Amino acid sequence: QVLLVESGGGLVQAGGSLRLSCAASGRTFSSYDMGWFRQAPGKEREFVAGISSGFVWSISTHYADSVKGRFTISRDNAKNTVYLQMNNLKPEDTGVYYCAARQGSTASYNYWGQGTQVTVSE
Repeated sequence: QVLLVESGGGLVQAGGSLRLSCAASGRTFSSYDMGWFRQAPGKEREFVAGISSGFVWSISTHYADSVKGRFTISRDNAKNTVYLQMNNLKPEDTGVYYCAARQGSTASYNYWGQGTQVTVSE
């Protein structure tokens, strides 16, 4: 069982930055792939960014096309935390951001946090 708690959301003007954090429980954090998803009002939840399990010399990251070059996902296994650095935010980035975990790249994300609201104003 993995418990995930997101923080760092808020209101920011377009062009601004935010850093989301997701703290995970458990002693096997490094063995989980981690992801960030978001859901805008009236829309389905969508993938934003993912980072593989493992350590700095072996991890891989991937991003939705809409955030490439603006968002960076990272993890600190010593702190059981995954981050999402969001730069040059746009109004279309508004939504509830969720942290998720899975064991294995072919598994489904089956652990989810409660979400944190990100609002980007014009």
